[in-house]
Amino acid sequence: MDIKASGSHIRMSPQKVRLVADEVRGYDFLEAVDILSNVQKKAGKIILKIVKSAAANAKVFNPDVAEKDLYVKKIFVDAGPVWKRFMPRARGRADRILRRTSKITVVLSDE
Repeated sequence: MDIKASGSHIRMSPQKVRLVADEVRGYDFLEAVDILSNVQKKAGKIILKIVKSAAANAKVFNPDVAEKDLYVKKIFVDAGPVWKRFMPRARGRADRILRRTSKITVVLSDE
């Protein structure tokens, strides 16, 4: 049974989040939690929260499922909406600032 959880409008660029997401793809749930809790990046805490949310969703849909049976089947990071801002520059000009956001989806399975 595949259970998923997602987080959207995460205020971090998808490129940075993918670096951490690639580290836990395919691991058991408990190992993934250990890895994410020890990663020294902001994305580690964000992904950890979504992985735990997916495990909680699995408990709701099937109360008999054990955490040790779950594993990270899929985890993917897509680009969310981009905030466009302007920064004043010399001689009356302006530069565009793109503040990127992410959408993270985690799929856990027990099969």
